[in-house]
Amino acid sequence: MSQLELVKQLRDSTGASMMACKKALEENGDDYQKALDHLRKKGAAKAMERGEKVTGEGVVMSYLHSNGRLGAMIQLGCETDFVARNETFIALAKDLAMQVAANNPLVLSPEDIDSNLIDKEKEIWTAQLKEEGKNDTMIEQILENKAKKFREENSLIKQTFLKNLDITVEQLMLDSVNKMGENVRIVKFARFSF
Repeated sequence: MSQLELVKQLRDSTGASMMACKKALEENGDDYQKALDHLRKKGAAKAMERGEKVTGEGVVMSYLHSNGRLGAMIQLGCETDFVARNETFIALAKDLAMQVAANNPLVLSPEDIDSNLIDKEKEIWTAQLKEEGKNDTMIEQILENKAKKFREENSLIKQTFLKNLDITVEQLMLDSVNKMGENVRIVKFARFSF
């Protein structure tokens, strides 16, 4: 693949400028994966800077499954009404609503999980582990890992993105901030089912 084709592919993947893509490839010996990682790291830093910006605009988007028995709504915020009306932003909101419907997250981020819920889960896990004959030291280590995994699996931003299993929703959001050039954040979400 020529460098021009690599630059174009990198631009399509990241939304970075052609010059930034070319520079990333040159700095990483024309290694596509290294250049992609390089741009993502730079993008994550930029996204963190933008994270302080107020998101007073946005959309509320819904997803309704074909059987009519499952749906979700999401409130996605951005800085300007220009971005809120952008097709890419609206498509992101639709994808996130579908993500919520499919994966049923309890909270936005791991820190939001109620400690009482973790305590209840730990009681169940402890009983199961004792039944398996695990000793107390082993149980403590296993409980820590299970609690971490439980927090991540039930947090929207830590879930694997449905449409690209190589990234998390968190990475999708960082990439979106870079593509749109302004802060984009999930404000609220809800899932409904019968």
